[in-house]
Amino acid sequence: MTAQIESRFIEANGLRHHYLTAGSGPMVLLCHGFPELSWSWRHQIPALADAGFKVVAPDLRGYGDTKGPDDPETYTNLHVVGDMVMLLDALGEKQAVIVGHDWGSPIAWTAATLRPDRFRAVASLSVMHNPRMPLAPPDFAKANGMSDLYWLYFQPPGLAEADMERDTRETFLRLMYGVSGDAARRGESWNLRVDPAIGLIAALARPQARPEWLTEEDLERYAGAYARTGFTSSLNWYRCMARSWQQSAAWADLKVTVPAFFIGGKDDPTLTQLQRGVEAMRSVVPNLRDAIMVDAGHWVQQEDPDAVSNGLIRFLKGL
Repeated sequence: MTAQIESRFIEANGLRHHYLTAGSGPMVLLCHGFPELSWSWRHQIPALADAGFKVVAPDLRGYGDTKGPDDPETYTNLHVVGDMVMLLDALGEKQAVIVGHDWGSPIAWTAATLRPDRFRAVASLSVMHNPRMPLAPPDFAKANGMSDLYWLYFQPPGLAEADMERDTRETFLRLMYGVSGDAARRGESWNLRVDPAIGLIAALARPQARPEWLTEEDLERYAGAYARTGFTSSLNWYRCMARSWQQSAAWADLKVTVPAFFIGGKDDPTLTQLQRGVEAMRSVVPNLRDAIMVDAGHWVQQEDPDAVSNGLIRFLKGL
């Protein structure tokens, strides 16, 4: 019998967090990416619950039904890791395995680095943990000939919002397709670059048909949520990249010591263009148990849900 997903709210760290949950047993905390929601884990929540785990997938700070602060500087990695620690406290849990995808991955890696007493293991989807950059991410992009990288397009307040909020259904249709395995197979993958005069949405190919892994319900869920909330609070995560980098100097030489696992998509353009590889990751994650690649693009847990769920279950059972 497949576990039923429940929608709940809880107060933690000064915010009212919305989260999806199912199951009982050792806790697994699932952290979604940008521009997503806890719904991104809709396939993994029941699968992990059926495997004997208590699964909690929150809408992270400023996403969906978790309203974030108005102050744009309160979206650093440390703020969100604080949310995750306080969320464990509010739920009465001493420990969890933390799993992240996309922006949720730096949160998971940082949580495991700083609080191995609370996060006993870590798994990451799509974003490897590499040695600290020599410059803040926006400056690093400029210094390495990537002045049109999407990170930089997201920096000026209001610019990306006007582009992405014009038609949220179109935004999600193009963005979900643009870095997916479907787009890669058709030679239409987005190259992660944006001409500000043209905009992000115009840079993304429009699929002839909605990808099979993205149902109309899924698309409407994303589009409806962001039509209601807008994109500002989620874009603030990017606008805090330099501040998060500055703060990370305090633990720049710390390694991730807890057991770790990585899953990537074979056709993910963010991996092929921005990452330095598994060996670089092993230098800072010495207890990396495994790193696997699945038949997907960037949205691995949605494009190839069974491979991701099964991989996570093997990792969790092996702890």
